[in-house]
Amino acid sequence: MDEIKNELFYQQKNGYDVINPKDRAALEDYAADYMTFLDAARTEREAVREAVALAEAAGFRPLTEDHPGIQPGEKVYYVNRGKSLLLAVGGKRPLADGAVIAAAHIDSPRLDLKQIPLYEDSELAYLRTHYYGGIKKYQWTAIPLELHGVVSLRSGETVDVVIGRDADDPQFVITDLLPHLAADQMGKTGSKLIEGEKLCLLAGSVPYAGEGSDRVKLAVMSLLNDRYGIVEEDFISAELEVVPAFPVRELGIDRSLIGGYGQDDRVCAYAELAAILETEAPECTAVCILADKEEIGSEGVTGMRSAAFERFMERLIGGTCSVQACFSKSLCISADVTAALDPLYAEVSEKQNSAKINYGVGLCKFTGARGKSGASDASAELVGYIRRLCAENGVLWQMCELGKVDQGGGGTVAMFMAQRDIDTIDAGVPVLSMHAPFETTSKLDCYMTYKCVKAAYDA
Repeated sequence: MDEIKNELFYQQKNGYDVINPKDRAALEDYAADYMTFLDAARTEREAVREAVALAEAAGFRPLTEDHPGIQPGEKVYYVNRGKSLLLAVGGKRPLADGAVIAAAHIDSPRLDLKQIPLYEDSELAYLRTHYYGGIKKYQWTAIPLELHGVVSLRSGETVDVVIGRDADDPQFVITDLLPHLAADQMGKTGSKLIEGEKLCLLAGSVPYAGEGSDRVKLAVMSLLNDRYGIVEEDFISAELEVVPAFPVRELGIDRSLIGGYGQDDRVCAYAELAAILETEAPECTAVCILADKEEIGSEGVTGMRSAAFERFMERLIGGTCSVQACFSKSLCISADVTAALDPLYAEVSEKQNSAKINYGVGLCKFTGARGKSGASDASAELVGYIRRLCAENGVLWQMCELGKVDQGGGGTVAMFMAQRDIDTIDAGVPVLSMHAPFETTSKLDCYMTYKCVKAAYDA
């Protein structure tokens, strides 16, 4: 009976029980490089800058408006308004035969400064925020925070702002109520513990010398003016993001895990990027998309719904076929994270179909919520192809879904790729504490996601 079970049953194994010594060493090197990238890429703009530097070092060059069409082995990239990035390596076969596309996003849940953020109350200066994406608001109080972004000045000049990253920089905090006075607060539901309008950064306490009102606000504004040339009106044309100040670290006594902010979805974005940087002469053209705005529905000119992707592909095609003809023959891996089974909260997951830490890249036939709403739902044939691809290339994988059927769910860019008539499947890294200021992933799962994308590019 045991022999028949081994032959007929689907049996999952912990990756560390089956991984070969070569991959064991390689995943440590990969994890170190990924952690360096993640620590430097705190926002989507910074992720683009870091990715472009790595791409240019690997021989990629900007794609021009009059590009005649990509040639075999040619490496090009296109930066969309500083907040999303597309890269490609020309394939041996024409784009009429399709492309192999991997799409991830580089935006993460955070707090954005409001357009008129600075105010004073009780001789303390604050910066008002508006949260971006799905967060638990209470997780953002009483932790060290940084401010990153750009300000477009009245003169037309754009200045970069980073406060809190350097060791000698000041940082920010959103204060919380002490337990001794929190009886009313603790009686509220989790979504009401902290109101959105109370997510205000403490920005200063020393008044400007002299008499009058708003002296602390004036002192803070004066310091910003000295450092960046900013006046208060310039906040109106600014994109300033509040992100956690935690450094990226190895976790666990065995150092098998990675902890850091923004792993949803820069962990998959880096896997795609690392894979395409190592791709030299693929059969079909390899395309890597690092998109913006996924956390708020992939909207806007830098999101996955934008026509910027079509324009990029048109220039790669160079008139040899229609974009629609290329898309109909293409394959897309929507590389986004999935929820890892957390035994502390096992009640929200159906264990048989949940991703586990250290079991490899998580393949999701569908995402969505309650009845597969918002999913692209990959075909059986596409899932079968990815299974075979992983098996043939030593990629450890697992099939999974995002929580119990009636519990909730989530979406990715997959449905927007599928709407373009591109066969699409979700594949990504399982994450613990997803959307928290400090998320956790497994080194092994990160590495296997990279190997999955690389195998697709090389197929």
